[in-house]
Amino acid sequence: MSPRRNTSRPARDPDDLARAFGHQHTESGADGDWVVRAVTGAAAGKIYRCPGCDHEVTPGTPHLVVWPAVPEYGSGGGVADRRHWHTPCWNARSRRRRR
Repeated sequence: MSPRRNTSRPARDPDDLARAFGHQHTESGADGDWVVRAVTGAAAGKIYRCPGCDHEVTPGTPHLVVWPAVPEYGSGGGVADRRHWHTPCWNARSRRRRR
């Protein structure tokens, strides 16, 4: 029988995470309070759908991950409330027509 290997991952350096995912901050607007985190192109490895323009946020594209600062009652909060936005789409959200 072979000796057991330690397969746990080493702890990640918080500075590495900050470089990859940027720092998060809170923004307030007419549409509420939002937590906004910048994602670098190097850290963007999946395809997402931008709610601002309904186009794909492709792997390698720097963008923003945004979620409500105060989750809506019953939503459960967390990962399910996060949305990936193109940065210009997020910045122009107040000028979008409401449907």
